Amino acid sequence: MPRQLHDTPAAAPDLYAALHANFRWHVPARFNVAQACVHRWAQRRRHAGAVAIIEDGPDQRPQRHTYAELAAEANRLANALRLLGVQRGERVAIVLPQRFETAVAYTAVLQLGAVAVPLSQLFGPEALAFRLQDSAAVVALVDDATGPGVQAVRARCPALRHVVGLTGAFEPDVIDWPRARVGLRKRAAVEDTAADDPAVLIYTSGTTGNPKGALIPHRALIGNLSGFVCSQNWFGFDPWDPRVKSEAVFWSPADWAWTGGLMDALLPTLYFGRPIVAWRGRFDPVQAFALLQRHRVTHTFLFPTALKAMMKAVPEPRRHHRLHLQAIMSAGEAVGDAVFTWCQEALGVTVNEMFGQTEINYVVGNCARIWPARPGSMGRAYPGHRVAVLDEAGQPVPPGTVGEVAVHRRDVHGEPDPVFFLGYWGNDAATRAKFTGDPADSWCRTGDLAIQDADGYLWYQGRADDVFKSAGYRIGPSEIENCLLKHPAVANAAVVPKPDPERGAVVKAYVVLAPAWAERRARCANPAETFDAPLEAELQQHVKGRLAPYEYPKEIEFIDALPMTATGKVQRRVLRLQEEARARERATPQPNPDRT
Repeated sequence: MPRQLHDTPAAAPDLYAALHANFRWHVPARFNVAQACVHRWAQRRRHAGAVAIIEDGPDQRPQRHTYAELAAEANRLANALRLLGVQRGERVAIVLPQRFETAVAYTAVLQLGAVAVPLSQLFGPEALAFRLQDSAAVVALVDDATGPGVQAVRARCPALRHVVGLTGAFEPDVIDWPRARVGLRKRAAVEDTAADDPAVLIYTSGTTGNPKGALIPHRALIGNLSGFVCSQNWFGFDPWDPRVKSEAVFWSPADWAWTGGLMDALLPTLYFGRPIVAWRGRFDPVQAFALLQRHRVTHTFLFPTALKAMMKAVPEPRRHHRLHLQAIMSAGEAVGDAVFTWCQEALGVTVNEMFGQTEINYVVGNCARIWPARPGSMGRAYPGHRVAVLDEAGQPVPPGTVGEVAVHRRDVHGEPDPVFFLGYWGNDAATRAKFTGDPADSWCRTGDLAIQDADGYLWYQGRADDVFKSAGYRIGPSEIENCLLKHPAVANAAVVPKPDPERGAVVKAYVVLAPAWAERRARCANPAETFDAPLEAELQQHVKGRLAPYEYPKEIEFIDALPMTATGKVQRRVLRLQEEARARERATPQPNPDRT
């Protein structure tokens, strides 16, 4: 029997340097994601019957779909889109949750040579209308849950010729796909696309100004693969003995409409011909463990916020569940050593932190099977990527110095890195501003701050606009938030500057209480005095005893939930603007009611 796959053997050397130095990209001139991820498997007799999608949800029994089924349904939909006049390079919006039809939609659009525009089911009317208008999407693919939202803004989107309802009952002007698909051929050609041709148009979160559409080429999937394989501990294969392998099953709660769900989960899993679980329900930390057990999930991508919730909800999961995890990748925020230690001790897996962006995804991270992870570090540059920490002038800074993480267009061998986006849709100025240096030999700046040590490990310091000064000290929120999380009362935390006339700003923490503590607070008749004040003092002492004196939060505010993006990132900017508005209000003279 194959032996169980574990983290790096205790006596194994650190093979990072050799792996990175010897790695070479092999990017064909012609490449199509749909062919690589779906059709090549369906065309192999021995693999066509393998499971591609395991669909599950709170209101349904699990249903398995094979690669042959996925390819056939994608061919039918591709033929339908051709009949609707969709041309190569035109944009097709995909407004769908995790489900089998979503994988069908991406495959069909990409095999046509059209450009998929993933749009989250969580978008409100303004967010949806802006992206449909800006991308000039000609068709929108929806289900019964997302269709009404698209229909509500359809009149504001003149380029949108058709809305196709893949499931459910719809209004007469929405194409009923279950009925329309009858009689359509289940064979269709895959367009001969160049590796540099656009494949996906994904909109950034838009924390400042309108969201920008990042145009991703087909080759970018290849650029993701070295990081995916490393972060997933070789994805079921044993790097120490290639003859040893295990069945890999992937699941992530990350929405397939975002880079984390599409490029870090769905597409790379299909590229390797493995099954991925499509969970149609909302994320629940207790339900997550049941899902991992039910489908014998071996590999996963879990946001730090999800891991924190799971850690607080089920501190000892292996007492209640039979888990088969071989790898956990985490990204979006700093993991922190509290979560890192819990994953090792409670789950038996060393979490592989990863760093990337929509524009340049999967560029930095860990691989516990090949090189040792360091608690609190976001890892090293993945093979094939040349990463540095730069100062404001675009020059590399010495080890131990805070700077901005940047990725070079060319790898250590001088060859083009395939992971790069093509540019921002209709925004050449923003594209140019993203790079430093000559366009053909330039650094792409991320806007994220880090310290790089002498061994190449990066230590995240926060977004450039999240770091602030207090009384002359430079404060990064991540370290303080991680320290607060180690207290049993804290489920999550966000640190921002509170304007102060004497020190410029003071450290303020917003804290979400762990469930047991939140219940205790709710039972207090006067929580501000009998609960909040004592706990605030306790948390301040907790931080004081572990970090520098200037880093402890001078003020703590307890809230029910932190503002989050749809991709699981804390929106510190929202809290920072709230503090600035409160400061202006305090500074505004109030009318004296006694004066006439």
